Amino acid sequence: MTRYDTIIRNGLWFDGTLAEPRPRELGIRDGRVAAVSDTPLAADGASVIDATGKWVMPGFIDIHTHYDAEILVSPGLPESVRHGVTSVFLGSCSLSTVHANALDCTDLFSRVEALPREQMLAVLSRVKTWDTAAAYVRHLESLPLGPNVAAFLGHSDLRTHVLGLGRAVDDRVRPHEAELQRMERLLDDALDAGFVGLSSMTTPWDKLDGERYRSKSLPSTFATWREYRRLNRVLRRRGRVLQSAPNTTNPLNGLLFMAESCGYFVRKPLRTSLLVAADSKAAPRGTIDVQLGGVRVANALFRGELVWQHLPVPFEVYADGIDFVIFEEFGAGRAALHLADALERNKLLQNEGYRREFRRQVGKGFDLRLWTRDLHDTRIVGCPDASVVGKSFGQVANERGVHPADAFLDLVVAHGQRLRWCMTIANHRADVLDRIATHPALQIGFADSGAHLRNMAFYNAPVRFLRRVREAERAGRPFMSVQQAVHRLTGELGAYFGVDAGTLRAGDRADIAIVDPAHLDASVDAYHEEDMAVFGGLRRLVNRSGAAIAATLVNGQLVYRDGAFAEGFGDTRRSGRFLRAAAR
Repeated sequence: MTRYDTIIRNGLWFDGTLAEPRPRELGIRDGRVAAVSDTPLAADGASVIDATGKWVMPGFIDIHTHYDAEILVSPGLPESVRHGVTSVFLGSCSLSTVHANALDCTDLFSRVEALPREQMLAVLSRVKTWDTAAAYVRHLESLPLGPNVAAFLGHSDLRTHVLGLGRAVDDRVRPHEAELQRMERLLDDALDAGFVGLSSMTTPWDKLDGERYRSKSLPSTFATWREYRRLNRVLRRRGRVLQSAPNTTNPLNGLLFMAESCGYFVRKPLRTSLLVAADSKAAPRGTIDVQLGGVRVANALFRGELVWQHLPVPFEVYADGIDFVIFEEFGAGRAALHLADALERNKLLQNEGYRREFRRQVGKGFDLRLWTRDLHDTRIVGCPDASVVGKSFGQVANERGVHPADAFLDLVVAHGQRLRWCMTIANHRADVLDRIATHPALQIGFADSGAHLRNMAFYNAPVRFLRRVREAERAGRPFMSVQQAVHRLTGELGAYFGVDAGTLRAGDRADIAIVDPAHLDASVDAYHEEDMAVFGGLRRLVNRSGAAIAATLVNGQLVYRDGAFAEGFGDTRRSGRFLRAAAR
């Protein structure tokens, strides 16, 4: 008789493919699914999980995170695991902590991803002893990981290591042939170590922190397409993935990514995962359809393998004062964020010449933008002046008889980061989200987990997506089946990135999310904050899925159940593994 470590009974089983779900029992042994049975399995000492009325599915894959520093001091990553996420990808947006030194890594990450600089520098200075991909992987594997971890090598990290940060952000510098060859070798080394691929960046809005090169764009943005192509050639040869973001100020830039991805019947296609497909309020209606449709046609005609990452929920963001990355997209906003000293910044914000320019740039224009800059389309959620809470900056302006930009700046000067406000910048139309959810040029995943700690929280985006799917189905207007949604969140992603994750069949690793559909309700969308001890007690914006996630198993280990983590989780107990990507 076969003996099991764990048996999951009476659940509706989704295998991560497009197969119909079926009532099945799962037997787990040695971290893998040993049996999928339509008849009861003998417990014989096994731990039994009753999944009556629940969905048993592969654990979710979060393909876009910035946990690179957090994982070093909080390797359990509980804010993902509690939502059924069993695999996370590090190294997004050209940023990783593989090669560059602690100070350089901190300056690369902290402003771009809105992470507390002093705490991040302290963490990296204390623990970073590696400067190679293989040593980085060994360090990750030494940690009591909660979820499984896969990784991209960040181009900004790589470029900084080879050129030095100063040369890497100097637009007069072009790498010598020997330096290009060294970058190629280091990328090859990372792929040998199992990295998924390379992440790069071409949008200029992401800026460096620190005093040495403050407000310079990320090193990856200073590369020429000759340099990108050299590295892409390595990825193509090795069958790995490029993650990147087009320069939104130059629409032709996106066409270059498309051209790089295509095989044209003479070479291997380059799998390319781009940021981001969003139904932006700032874009003309129908833009998202053109964006996705163009890629679909090019992929079909020219053998491309380009997809757009997509967050399948409303893109609601929060800000404390003016400290938010969205202000990097226009000059007056960048000028304010450049000043780290509060007194200097306030002096600038009160200057009439500056305000005149701020008003002009916030106003309507024909420039490409991610944010409408409509200060009427905002909501103040916290302020020492209680009279403004619940209002938009536009309403406050009307009451005070001033321009909305002046009302905003007045409140920032008066209250600084104690002024908390929010807005939705994209994905605001449910009908559009439903329509594009099945598009083949789109992949689910732009949670940005572990970044923008005070600005956004999409850790439970898969749970919220399942809620949308189930509610539409119950309302008689289905836009996709539950098994399609599960596949998009799991098996489709594992196959695209070439990692051993995303399916739940006999022989597969037992990474499992047990979802209670009865609790896929409005509570999963609610606002929550939580103290973050590893970063000095910072109040972090988080999600709480409540009873919607009944349990999470990673490599067969029950790590989260009924709202509580297993003893020793992320401390003395290691459940996650480093996922090595396979060549195609």
